[in-house]
Amino acid sequence: MEIRPLSDHVVVKPISEEKTVAGIVLPDTAKDKLQRAEVMAVGSGRLLENGTRAALEVKVGDVILFQSEAGQKVRIDDADYLLLREGDIVAQLAAASVVA
Repeated sequence: MEIRPLSDHVVVKPISEEKTVAGIVLPDTAKDKLQRAEVMAVGSGRLLENGTRAALEVKVGDVILFQSEAGQKVRIDDADYLLLREGDIVAQLAAASVVA
């Protein structure tokens, strides 16, 4: 099944496992309130008063930071995703900042 978000919504896949430089995996309770996720799909943008759409600032493949309590959980084809509004996204990480 494919999901296509509407308007200013974004579908993200949380990046749940984080490691320190030494390779120690941090549990969810040790993380701060900002969480990482990869953008999987984006909507068409917010509808403006003049009838045009404001394009989203993120695109598929971007890694973003968002507040851990933001968004709605959704399960598609045995995978967990979050549905966020663009306004829930705090930052976009540069490619050099992304650690696998």
